[in-house]
Amino acid sequence: MEIQARAKINWTLDVVGRRADGYHLLDMLMQPLTLCDTLLIEPAEGLSLQIEGMDGLSAAEDNLILRAAKALREAAGVTVGASIRLTKRIPMGAGLGGGSADCAAALKGLNDFWQLGFDLEKLCVIGVCLGADVPFCLHDAPRRAQGIGEILSPIQSHVFPLVLVQPCKALSTKEVFSAYHQSAIVPPDTEKATLALAASDLRALKACAGNVLESASIPLRSQIAEAKEALYENGAAFAQMTGSGSVVFGAFETDEAADRSFHSLKSRYPVCFRTQTAL
Repeated sequence: MEIQARAKINWTLDVVGRRADGYHLLDMLMQPLTLCDTLLIEPAEGLSLQIEGMDGLSAAEDNLILRAAKALREAAGVTVGASIRLTKRIPMGAGLGGGSADCAAALKGLNDFWQLGFDLEKLCVIGVCLGADVPFCLHDAPRRAQGIGEILSPIQSHVFPLVLVQPCKALSTKEVFSAYHQSAIVPPDTEKATLALAASDLRALKACAGNVLESASIPLRSQIAEAKEALYENGAAFAQMTGSGSVVFGAFETDEAADRSFHSLKSRYPVCFRTQTAL
């Protein structure tokens, strides 16, 4: 069985509170991309994971794919196995949800492969214990995500041409949130951004969307602001950091404009992708 694990972007990201256990309460508009990793699942007696396409990613017991497989087996009370091969394309430390997407794909794929019969709601209950973005990745469609990411509601969006650039190394999520708490931040207008997405109006989106972690990150990583400006200079109608970074995306009104931007920027940024949103 082969299954895709699609990356995501944040059109908005707002921090609206904090739980007693320290988890931040979020309000986000997110959408999957056509950029994806691929999981190939084959029969085996035990559980094993191989990774291709990217160095520096551990296939040890702490990998989210193996953790997902074990959590799924525990929930079902079974001891079945699988051999899993991950082909990695989504860059790490990017804010694109690659680890969560791989985890969600493992939950979905192994649920079918092992014929466990869990529905999406049950998979989300298992998934949120593994990562806050995993429920969104399980839904794999445009959603407003609230709470710590587990409260999901459908939103209307469209296919937008995108160029992604990764201008610098990642900071840890902890570092970014620490900087956020020391910054004066203007929050996005999530309601207006929802309407702008539904209307496919990137100009209106630019006026009301935002990512509060971007403002906190720029003093620590000036390359974020430089990449955003480069995307605007090359025709983006809307540009923003996704998640806690370090990828900055530009959304374009036409495929031709996105193609021109990609060809202009790919020599400047070694990690540069031409992709699009997915529904």
